[in-house]
Amino acid sequence: MQKRIVLVTGGMGGLGESICTKMADAGYRVVVTYSPSNKTSSEWLAAMKARGYAFHAVPCDVGDFDSCVAANAQVEKEVGPVDVLVNNAGITKDMTFKKMDKAAWDAVIRTNLDSCFNMTKQVMDGMVERSWGRVINVSSVNGQKGAFGQTNYSAAKAGMHGFTKALALEVAKKGVTVNTISPGYIGTKMVTAIAPEILETKILPQIPLGRLGKPEEVAGLIIYLASDEAAFVTGANISINGGQHMQ
Repeated sequence: MQKRIVLVTGGMGGLGESICTKMADAGYRVVVTYSPSNKTSSEWLAAMKARGYAFHAVPCDVGDFDSCVAANAQVEKEVGPVDVLVNNAGITKDMTFKKMDKAAWDAVIRTNLDSCFNMTKQVMDGMVERSWGRVINVSSVNGQKGAFGQTNYSAAKAGMHGFTKALALEVAKKGVTVNTISPGYIGTKMVTAIAPEILETKILPQIPLGRLGKPEEVAGLIIYLASDEAAFVTGANISINGGQHMQ
């Protein structure tokens, strides 16, 4: 059986890297997108190759529709049609609503929410035609419960799940599933860079398990949702937050 192709947006980030390596270990052909402004993409690919991972990479501004069209065309030409799409790319521009300007709002909505439409639009017709596909949208616990200083981020991440539910209804009978995962605080470089006293006094006390999540734990959930065994799971939002927020 030919290996299924997974496309991971923002695959060179902390969580994205774990998703890519775990998916490769599970037998997928992995393609990553990276920002055209990323000057270290070749270094990352070389480092991954040294670890035994020969990932394919394409430049893409996920917030720009035409860039996504071009990126998917390149993937189809050089690797093949996408079977699994992981909408993982995201940014933050945190500040109180009083201080937030239009540019900070637009940038986060564009990268975190518009990207779901821009990327999914490129691959969905092919998935439907082949009667098999998986779209997995990486949201956040803060899209479920809100977060101080994150009106832009929380709105975008909550919007991702509205997108998930509506699209899941449209393609359910076509063998395509669409799901959201909502990680809590995960031990990526971005989170572990937080001052230790803030982690110990403000963040960890909110988490009943008393620790940060591991990127590979999130990647494991994505591997399940991408599998044949998860064919009856669609339109779901699966929390993976150590009990920090329960619905």
